[in-house]
Amino acid sequence: MLRFIDGHHDTLLELNDGSDAFFTGLPSAHLDFTRGKKAGFAAGFFAVFAPNPISDPDPSIVHTEAGYMKSLPPILSREYALAATTRSMARFSQLEELSKGTFKTIRTIADLKKAVDGDWMGGILHMEGAEALDDDLDLLYVFYKAGLRSIGPVWSRSNQFGEGVPYGYPSSPDTGPGLTPEGKELVRKCSELGIMVDLSHLNERGFWDVAAISDKPLVATHANVHRICPVSRNLTDPQIDKIGQSAGLIGITYSIDPNMVTPSAEGDPGASLEDIADHIDYVRNRIGVDHVALGSDFDGTMVPDAMKDVTGVPMLLSVLEQRGWKKSELEKLTYKNWIRVLEQTWKE
Repeated sequence: MLRFIDGHHDTLLELNDGSDAFFTGLPSAHLDFTRGKKAGFAAGFFAVFAPNPISDPDPSIVHTEAGYMKSLPPILSREYALAATTRSMARFSQLEELSKGTFKTIRTIADLKKAVDGDWMGGILHMEGAEALDDDLDLLYVFYKAGLRSIGPVWSRSNQFGEGVPYGYPSSPDTGPGLTPEGKELVRKCSELGIMVDLSHLNERGFWDVAAISDKPLVATHANVHRICPVSRNLTDPQIDKIGQSAGLIGITYSIDPNMVTPSAEGDPGASLEDIADHIDYVRNRIGVDHVALGSDFDGTMVPDAMKDVTGVPMLLSVLEQRGWKKSELEKLTYKNWIRVLEQTWKE
């Protein structure tokens, strides 16, 4: 069985009652230790995310004959975001201690390679939405020392660093302004420290701002092909081409709520693994097999019934094998591409 690195999941949101549940079992979630080990989950980007408070109004949705456009959620206060981020980071930090040697926080490429080799399951600490950071970015250094190795400057809302893309169908990702001066400085500081910048939730202008500033491979950890599913969160052909030109990487997501897989506005639980494979093949055929990977978004979305949870990943790989993918190509998709990009990004 091929072991794989997952570019994005939100399983930390399932650990509000304690990190030990990751090991004892999370039957209502997409991922836990036992099922991950069974499926070949070697390592993954564990997202720290601050959801909007339940007291915030829900985003408005305007329905059209063709689809919909959803407004951005309210901006978070830094105090709230910092408290939520700290709590989630604590849950992540407890996993290694509770695991008795079977799980490790990945801080270096050597750690990551050992996870792929089966020495342990690995967790890469990712921040999805940087609202918790202070304007001077002092906390970025603190979080780096705590293990932070990947950051998405925004989620699908505005903050001091930029504006996330609101969900809309059909819609291009060109939905608002780009990075703020603070956002551009955040990208520079991440490059200096060796923290990967995730483009997944940035709008198009923010995407091109990062491309202009960064000398690192451009990465979208969980995004699909706009040409196949024209939702605003998916990547247009020029964006895909730029990621390829930068030696970067796209982690293909399985999300059907909101739908990012099939051509329709609404997600279909009956979507097939073939539908997901179509996005993988599109990226491979357009910019090369070196620039496509897996980025599930488990526990942050709904996935097709055919995928079900992490145990469906080997079946997806079987679909690709049936399409003619060679073992060497599947190894790039599942872990080698992530290792290459992170080797070019991290400092350690």
